[in-house]
Formats: sequence, C-alpha cells, structure tokens
Amino acid sequence: MPDSSTSPNPSPDDDAHAGAQYDDEEARLLPTEELEFEDVAISKNRNRFCTMLNGPRLPRRHVISPLLPRIQNAPVRFLSRFLPKKSHKAILLAAGLLAWTFLFIFFLSSELPTADGAGQSVVNLDCVDAVWHRKNECGLDGINCRPFSNASFAFRCPADCAAVQVLNPHAVGPLDVNYRPLVIGNGIYRGDSFICASALHAGIVSNVRGGCGRLTRVADHTHFASAMRHGITSIPFDAYFPLSFSISEDSSISCPADPRQILLALTMSFTVLISVFSSTSLQFFPIFTLIFAHVAFASDPPTASYRNITVLPDHISMFAKRILPAYFCAVVIYWTTVRRTLSGLEAQLEKTILWLGGFWFGALSNYTFEWIPISRLTAHDLNQQPDAKLALAVILVILICIMAQQIYSFWLEGRLLRYLGLYSLFILGILICLSIPGVSLRIHHYILALLLLPGTGMQTRPSLLYQGILLGLFVNGIARWDFDSILQTTDALRGDGTFDSLLPAVLQPVISTEAKTIVASFSWAEPPQGMQGISVLVNDVERDRAFFDDEDGSGFVWERDVELKVPEYFRFAYVRDGRTLDYTRAGTLFPNGTWSMPESNSAV
Repeated sequence: MPDSSTSPNPSPDDDAHAGAQYDDEEARLLPTEELEFEDVAISKNRNRFCTMLNGPRLPRRHVISPLLPRIQNAPVRFLSRFLPKKSHKAILLAAGLLAWTFLFIFFLSSELPTADGAGQSVVNLDCVDAVWHRKNECGLDGINCRPFSNASFAFRCPADCAAVQVLNPHAVGPLDVNYRPLVIGNGIYRGDSFICASALHAGIVSNVRGGCGRLTRVADHTHFASAMRHGITSIPFDAYFPLSFSISEDSSISCPADPRQILLALTMSFTVLISVFSSTSLQFFPIFTLIFAHVAFASDPPTASYRNITVLPDHISMFAKRILPAYFCAVVIYWTTVRRTLSGLEAQLEKTILWLGGFWFGALSNYTFEWIPISRLTAHDLNQQPDAKLALAVILVILICIMAQQIYSFWLEGRLLRYLGLYSLFILGILICLSIPGVSLRIHHYILALLLLPGTGMQTRPSLLYQGILLGLFVNGIARWDFDSILQTTDALRGDGTFDSLLPAVLQPVISTEAKTIVASFSWAEPPQGMQGISVLVNDVERDRAFFDDEDGSGFVWERDVELKVPEYFRFAYVRDGRTLDYTRAGTLFPNGTWSMPESNSAV
C-alpha cells in the first residue's frame, strides 16, 4: 500500500529524476493538467458522493522508490557508460534479438523429421492421441480403426504428457473415468489409451524430455491390469477389447529431446537481460515478442495436424496467424496501461522480479496453475470437477481483496471515477452477452486478462506483479488457443462431453442357454418423440444401431460363449439426427448368464 509522502514538483515521465531518492512507493502530488482522462476544471456543483469518489483534493501519482537504488540502477549506469547514445543501445538490442532468433531456430531444428532404422518416418503424437478414436468414430465393430494387429509404427512424444487428463467422462467398463490420464492396462494397453501417457507408464519416454518408441498393435486382448508406474496409475478393465497395443524401445531411432527446457532457459535469460538493462517502457514489446514465441513453439504449443512427421509447419502457420492481431492488442495495452506502469521506473531488479516474473508466471500457466482444480469456467465443468467450486470461491475472495487495494490506489490518484465508468461498461457488456439466446458466455483467460489489465495501470509494486501475471495469461491464451469466441454455442462448449439427454429405459433381458451359447435378448420401453434409434455398446465398442422404423428396431440380441469367463458391459443411448446421445450406466452380463443393471437405467 502506498504511503502518503509527497514531492512538490513531480514529473514521473521525465528522465531527469532518475537519480532521485525515495523511501517507498510514493503517492506524489500531481497537478490536475497532468492527469490523463481528467477534466481541467471540476464542476463546483457536483454532489458530495462524486467528490468523495473522485479522490483527494490534491491527487497524487504513485511512484516506486527503489530499494537499494545504487545497486538496482547499476546495470543502467554500466550500459550508459559504454553505450551513451540511444542508437547504440538500439543496435545492441537488435543484435541480441538476432542472436536469440538464431539460437531459438537452432534448438527448434530438433523437431525436424526423423526416421527409424527401416527408413520409415517417425510419427509425432499429441498427448491425447490414441489408436482407437473416441465418440464412436471407429464405427460399428471398430471397422474404422483397423487393422487390429500385425502393424506397428515409430512415434515421438512431447514432454509434459503426464499431466494431460480426460476432461469429460470416458466409459471403461463399469467405470466413468474423468480428470486423470487415460491409461488402461499394464504392459498391454487398451486401444483407447493415450499413447504417450502409456509410454510414460511403461517407462519408454520421459515426462521432462519426451522421447520415442515403437507401438505394436495387438489383437483382441482380455483383462487389462492396473498398476502404479512412473507416477501414473493405470485403469483396470476385466473384460476383452478388440484392439490393444504394446510399446517398446526402438534403438534405431535418433530421437532428440524435447527442446522446451533449454528454450525456456534461453528465452528467460534474454528477457531478464532486456528488463535489467533497459530503463524505457518500450522494453515491453521485445519481451512480449519473445515470450509469445516461446509459448507458441515450446512451453504450450497448439495442437498440430494428426500424426504428422514434424510439428514445425503447423506451429509456424499458427504463430504467424496469431501474432499480428496479438500485436495490435499489445499496442493498445501498452498505451493505456503498461506505459503508465513502466515509465520512469528506476527499480530495475524489482521490476524484473515482480513484473517480468509475473509475466513468465502467467505465460507458463499450463505449469504454474496446473494445481488449481478448474479446467474451464463453465457451469458443467464446475459441477463435475471435484473441489472446483471451492477453488473458484477462494479465487473470488482473493480477487475481491486485490480489487479493494487497487480501488484505493486509484482513488489516491484521482482516477477512480473514470475507471469505475470503464468497468461499468465492461459489466454492461457482460450482461448483454448473458442475455443473448442460443449462446453461452465463455470468459477465456485472455478475455479475463483484457478485462483486468486496466486496473493495473499505476506504478505500485502490487500493480507490477498483477500486470505481469495478466500479460502472461493473455499471451498464453492467444499463443495456445487463439482468439476463441467469448460467445459459444452449446455444441462448441460441450466438445466430447455429455448432452444431458434422455436415457433409454431398458427392459429386463430374456436370457437363455442354447448348446454352448448364452443368448441375451434386449428390448426397451417406448422411445420419446424425436428419437430415431438406439445404439448399443458392448465393452465400450459400438456393436449395433437399431432404428425404430426397421423391422428389427424393437430389440437387440447378443450371443456369448458359455466358456467365456469374463463379464460383458452393456450401455444404451438414443440416436437422433445421425449421432448418439448420452449412454446409460453400464449393465453387466456375468459369465453365469445373470444380468445386473443400475435401477436408474431400467424400465419398471
């Protein structure tokens, strides 16, 4: 919190005050004509409430007085001794940026295509890639995901796949798995398991460095065990599945490590040097560029094309697409917020620790905020993710405390009314968005950053930290996810999640034994209007789609060998407009021919 010490002749934007000494962040007297967005003359008839909100009679601008000023200013003095002219400093900055570009490209070259010993290209995988597609994309009996066996390919995984989880319920027999890595089995993995997480579980690749391996398709496999290995607990499945795979090392592959760690050290070093040795607010733009590039190519790169041989073309294309509109936003952010915070700031080390440190903290949000149990700010996600509501409540309390502090600081500067007006417009815009039918408001973290950044436009130590974090969130949001819409349809928000649709009411099946075969005949209650058929999963594989206008659309018959000693799990979902809706919970057909199904799915 700033103190009340003042200076009779403040001039915060003038470089002549560089050697002045202050004891703390000073709220300095500021003539009315120096206040941005303030009227020259204040109306004598304004009411007492507005007078109170408008701040003290003599507004004061906050200025950070550096701790140990001689030490903090030493880098600037050292640079000015050898490079006294601005043109010299500009040449040095350009040379530094050129050196960073060369080194950055050099280390990124490790992502160029590579081949195995047989000359076949190594496939680049994303952390969620699998050989069995989700949402019934493999078709009836898995025909679109063949071959089931006698095939293999070499692959390469990026770093940091251990933290990647399923964000919507995924059926694994009787379980609905959510918010954990999708690894089913031990040694032999079910086909819908994440390949890279399975490779981590098998110890073939490293979570820090990534790595390469070879995937071999294994035909129908029964009983997938659960085991805790290399920090990942796999999921058990006690039945059979038509496609599984094993993972092994392939010594014929020359597999460079994922470069994100060395690129982080490189880019962070250059940004620290720029921050420490630069005394102008224009340092914002090179730092913004370097951090944006690091997120787009290294720390949190966007998803590339499915199973390609190099991710670089996709990442270059998306970087070029996003950097130009991001720069437009950066210019606006600079002139409205950042310039006021960094102009005339002499605390080089404090700026680097608070502002630049916060910038990196926000830009690396896929690591730094990973522990917060909130994946998306939607009602659906908050309801289904454990502890999400509690975490959101804690975050809101912290934000309210920060806002109260910032409001008081703006009041001291005499700018509170203007900013209250600005945020009133923001709130009005949000209310209008909430009232639009057919779409839902989605506050992405880049939107959150844009909304909160104006509230950091002052030179205090807390504002340095808050502004840095928000800038990092903006960069991470755009470099990783692009300018995603603030208004999204229900389908766009759902992704592969549930529809919250009606579930079929399944009647008690008729089960009989014929020779060496157990026959189970299923039927269901009268479907509601608009439903066109029923999809049946057996052990999480779609085995039938029965349409009500067909002759056999009133039921489903399943046969199993009496010698089969594992259970089978059945789920049912309505079909409408060519797609399956939500599936029921799993009913179980046991080896002895008995049937069990949760009561909520059964018809009376």
